[in-house]
Amino acid sequence: MQVQVARIGKPHGIRGEVTVELFTDQPEARFARGETLDIEEFSTTSPVARIAPRGQLTVAGSRWNKKILVVRFEEVTSRNDAEVLRNTRLVFDSAEVDDDEGVYEHDVLGLPVYLLADVPEEELPQGKGIGTVSGLQTMPTQDLLLIDLHNGGEAMIPFVEELVPELDLDEKFVLIDPPAGLLELDESEEG
Repeated sequence: MQVQVARIGKPHGIRGEVTVELFTDQPEARFARGETLDIEEFSTTSPVARIAPRGQLTVAGSRWNKKILVVRFEEVTSRNDAEVLRNTRLVFDSAEVDDDEGVYEHDVLGLPVYLLADVPEEELPQGKGIGTVSGLQTMPTQDLLLIDLHNGGEAMIPFVEELVPELDLDEKFVLIDPPAGLLELDESEEG
């Protein structure tokens, strides 16, 4: 599956470097020298095709300028080329990634969610659980697991090991261990 990594922003300098808006939590890996990224919705008739005729850009280097990542691509040699790429979205094929690298939203959408306290130790969860995963929101400090609860509510659980002790993509379930009141907090805000 194609996963968005970044959107190219404005040119930086005169040698073809660009700023990027990141959609990945691993910019050092995605923008390492030699990495190849695909151009989303690439068309051979677009102006971008003149710069990247195969629909790919190869990272020549990257560096941080304060809190902004500045990237140089092998195919981009001038500020004019960089300007043509503005707003271009870059993607990679998540199937080519090592499974230890992380979890993506498309991996967890629709998975049933169970409370750790309701599942006997060493057993697989049974029944429909308390809800299903409706999203994975990437945040600066920590990611949030979004859950549609079967009681009609919604929950946002910080995606940390203490609160989400098990996420099994093979057996297709999520176990959560929220502190007392976290799931009820959302209900009280609505009423």
